[in-house]
Amino acid sequence: MQLASILIRRILNAVGLLAAVLILCFTLIHIAPGDPAEVIAGEMGGATEEMMAEIRRLYGLDQPFHIQLIDYLGNVLQGNLGHSFYFDRPVTDLILEKLGASLLLVISALLLAIFVGTFLGVVAARKPNGILSHCVTVIALIGYAAPVFWTAIILLIVFASVIPIFPASGGMYDITGPDDTLSRVLDIAHHMVLPVVTLSTIYLAFYSRLARASMLDVLGSDYIRTARAKGLAEVVVVYKHALRNAVLPVVTFAGLQFAQLMSGAVLVEAVYSWPGLGTLAFESLLRRDTPTLLGILFFSALVVIIANLLTDLAYRLIDPRIRSGGG
Repeated sequence: MQLASILIRRILNAVGLLAAVLILCFTLIHIAPGDPAEVIAGEMGGATEEMMAEIRRLYGLDQPFHIQLIDYLGNVLQGNLGHSFYFDRPVTDLILEKLGASLLLVISALLLAIFVGTFLGVVAARKPNGILSHCVTVIALIGYAAPVFWTAIILLIVFASVIPIFPASGGMYDITGPDDTLSRVLDIAHHMVLPVVTLSTIYLAFYSRLARASMLDVLGSDYIRTARAKGLAEVVVVYKHALRNAVLPVVTFAGLQFAQLMSGAVLVEAVYSWPGLGTLAFESLLRRDTPTLLGILFFSALVVIIANLLTDLAYRLIDPRIRSGGG
């Protein structure tokens, strides 16, 4: 019952936050320089003043700002994210079409970063002054400091040009490849390696450092010393008793950093020509396709809010102290 009330309160807060994000994004995009009507006319090869006026009337650009905002919020409440200026398609259809590729990339990178980073952090924490711990620290600092687009370009040059292990053409799969299911899955996995490694590098470094620091703190706790005094095997002490509490900060930051993964995916998708929401957002920004850009921002905010909510619930399920105390 207490969990249900907390969930309802979180959902109400999320609705208010989502509305504030929508209003802010709509305002910032509309005060930015440029006229969407001129972009639309440019795609048509030019237009007269009468045609420009008709374009503005057709897309509601001739209305005052507050009217446009109210109309947009009303459409969003009805599940309508608008119609793309450039692609001439419903924004919802465009997002759903690109969503699968982005989720595949982001979730794969997040899982790789969490599991590998946590494992490296735990291994480094067992002997904090050892050579392996120092190697993990150096690798983490390099990975965390390198810009994601620089890492993407370097990996593309090395492993697609100098050592042609992975495809340099980009995209999600080879359009001339075989059509059977197994071959297509293997082809997609082959194209995924470099984008996933690139996107996970900075977060893998972060999680390894976070897991190492958290593990060192837990290993110094009284209950760990008690477990060792009872004669439990070191593997049991580390991976059964210590890891469960040490992994709590990792779970928390995994949900909170989902937004950064989505934003980082924009640059990664642009470098590797990955057909996801990042590429769609980049194209929409260049062409000032306001409805599509607003739809992507709305969807991204929704994903972040849901991820934070699930992180909060996961934290309560993992840590029995929070469940019992209701904190």
